[in-house]
Amino acid sequence: MTEPQSLIEISDLSMQFHARRKGFRRKGGAINALTGVELTIRRGETLGLVGESGCGKTTLGRCLLRAYRPTSGQMLYHQPDGKPVDLATLRRGELLPYRRQIRTVFQDPNSSLNPRMTVQQIVGEPLRVNKIARGSELHDRVAESLRLVGLRPEYMRRYPHAFSGGERQRVGIARALITQPRLVIADEAVSALDVSIRSQILNLLEDLQEQLDLTYLFISHDLSVIQHLCDRVAVMYLGRVVEQADTDRLYAGPRHPYTESLLRAVPRPDPRLRTKRRRLQLAGEVPDPSDPPTGCAFHPRCPYARERCDSELPALRALVPEHSSRCHYAEDLDLVGV
Repeated sequence: MTEPQSLIEISDLSMQFHARRKGFRRKGGAINALTGVELTIRRGETLGLVGESGCGKTTLGRCLLRAYRPTSGQMLYHQPDGKPVDLATLRRGELLPYRRQIRTVFQDPNSSLNPRMTVQQIVGEPLRVNKIARGSELHDRVAESLRLVGLRPEYMRRYPHAFSGGERQRVGIARALITQPRLVIADEAVSALDVSIRSQILNLLEDLQEQLDLTYLFISHDLSVIQHLCDRVAVMYLGRVVEQADTDRLYAGPRHPYTESLLRAVPRPDPRLRTKRRRLQLAGEVPDPSDPPTGCAFHPRCPYARERCDSELPALRALVPEHSSRCHYAEDLDLVGV
């Protein structure tokens, strides 16, 4: 059977959290972290997921890892033989083989590494938990994984405090790759690093993708990093995907006002460019996910909002091939890109 182009197909995915009664609150409410998410991750690509804090990016990544069980929807994962399996419905015992194939790199290398474990124990733990290797075989695989990320195997007996921030993140990447995964979810993987170190880690991720035929879901709020690394971009707002496109197309011509506002916030080092840019100021705050606005969730902050936006929820629709937007007036608005 020919392996399909898509690695994961997410359809109508929703995730609710129920807030408990606390203090003077009379009752708990449902917090809609994700609502009707539609997304496809293709084999071998890097898909960027962007948006403000609280928009649901990390929740989506944790649903894919099945750290959270989605409230509803599908997450079809295509196995190497082409057979699809719905990760959203699997029971705990059935998830083990898929957790070897879908791994994550966390944001903060300081808190994601156990300070009481050596590098050998940290990187080799997935092999022990999944009963893949032990003894000398485990030692050899940890050494090879460290070489792969640019660290010397002699370092495996050291503890995390002996490394710099960039080196700790390399240890985290080695741990993610030790089980030979197909999909790596990088959740703000460079945001906690110095600017001088970020480019090294980004280049390392690109090299590893080419060597190991990896697929990345790269979650970030830094659009300059997304532009450098990603093939396609999905923009999220209040738990929904509001725009999807190839990276070059989205940056050159956004088709949703929220995307335009994110792109306008990207700093430009050339003062001549700064004076020519039209700055889009967003009014108000991000709405409460437990009480979202009616109609388009972005309409209370949107400078282009009309009467229809207040009452009718826009669908995520294709405007041109490889470019979709959740805006009633996507074809009519003259939005400015980078």
